[in-house]
Amino acid sequence: MQASQGRSAGLGLALVSALAFGGSGVAAKPLIEAGLEPLHVTWLRVVGAALVLLPVAWRHRDLPRRRPALLAGFGLLAVAGVQACYFAAISRIPVGVALLVEYLGPALLLGWVRFVQRRPVSRAAAVGVVLAVGGLACVVEVWSGLRFDTLGLVLGLAAACCQASYFVLADQGGEGEDAADPLGVLAYGMLIGAVALTAVARPWNLDWSTLVGRADMGGVRVPAVLLLAWIVLVATVVAYLTGVKAVRQLSPQIAGVVAYLEAVVACVLAWVLLGEKLGVAQITGGVVVLAGAFIAQTSTPKKPSPEPVAGSWPTPAEPAPAAVPAEAGAGHGDPSDRAGERDMG
Repeated sequence: MQASQGRSAGLGLALVSALAFGGSGVAAKPLIEAGLEPLHVTWLRVVGAALVLLPVAWRHRDLPRRRPALLAGFGLLAVAGVQACYFAAISRIPVGVALLVEYLGPALLLGWVRFVQRRPVSRAAAVGVVLAVGGLACVVEVWSGLRFDTLGLVLGLAAACCQASYFVLADQGGEGEDAADPLGVLAYGMLIGAVALTAVARPWNLDWSTLVGRADMGGVRVPAVLLLAWIVLVATVVAYLTGVKAVRQLSPQIAGVVAYLEAVVACVLAWVLLGEKLGVAQITGGVVVLAGAFIAQTSTPKKPSPEPVAGSWPTPAEPAPAAVPAEAGAGHGDPSDRAGERDMG
């Protein structure tokens, strides 16, 4: 019962994270169209979140000493990298398309495992990759000579690589005395991301007057500062916090599957609030991309394997549960239930 409740709570957190992340693009694009550079919007987003989480960072001030590599990777890739590439992408291509391309992350990870690490890939994972790539071809309408901006597509693919790292790194908190609290990881990830973005975004050139004005959202003039507050508090702090906690409670794989709702939410919001519409071929391609990525992530080996099979996100090694008599295990749940969950991670 306790495991079931924990799983339900994790799924709920993953759903909240997907909804919160899905609203970032529709709030950021009006600010970009109002005159802010994509990197400046990204910098404001990450710096704002870092300031909000500064008390948390102070509380976990021993974390940089214990887990420096984890914090650096999370800050540079899962925070700065994915946000900078995504916002730069939506400045050139529609929000929905940018998200669909970003969710090729699982397929890219499978390609790395198969062709670079030369490790086996399950049949379902391979089918998922083929579907995702074929769907992407429909989204960008390759028969029209890449109708969408090529640089925007490249930026979306870069966001996909960083998005894959987000799910992997979010699960690397460890257990026991060396465990890294999700709040601490998030707080220092934002601080590191803010420092990295400051070096490339050059905020001293930011047009601050844009933030005191209004931005156009589908024909409605909205205060720019209100859009920024939504991006910082909801689409960043709430989204990342619930997302990291969901990965820890479920697994990167299961949390990643629920996160596909982010693309659906973003497409619907972009259509309703920004008036962005996709053609039949692009909608069909988007559905195929999501289906392919879903299949790739849900593929699991039929039998236990000493090496992780592609399509299952890597997690820290865990010792096998000790054998106990049936009477001793009664009332505590079947150990294979938890093992099954982690096998998918």
